[in-house]
Amino acid sequence: MDLFGGTISSLEKGLSYATLKNKAITQNIANVDTPNYKTKEVSFKDVLNDAKQATIPAYRTDARHFDFKINIGSSGVYSNENFRSRANGNAVNMDAEQAKLAENTIYYNALIDRVSSKFSTLNNVVKGGR
Repeated sequence: MDLFGGTISSLEKGLSYATLKNKAITQNIANVDTPNYKTKEVSFKDVLNDAKQATIPAYRTDARHFDFKINIGSSGVYSNENFRSRANGNAVNMDAEQAKLAENTIYYNALIDRVSSKFSTLNNVVKGGR
């Protein structure tokens, strides 16, 4: 039985994407002075395709049984190999990375707010509306 029609699962995948993107951005910021460091990006398209393929159909004898889940090895993270912005070969633009981090933080917090709202609704139903 799916209480929220797949909403929690979709929010979970969104949180996974935001976490992965946050890791890539923080690695870029941490390596701002590392010679020849190439920035890392997260491909939303690759992460979305992985999420679509994460469930395989299986014969279930009861509707309450869970679907089989598989883990896809691709993470959707790639490096910008052909881009160089400074003489030492470093490709990190600190202003752009900080803007991406702020945008991703807002996205992550919005998802957390939705998950919290869903669980509050469930908690209210379990308590009988009290």
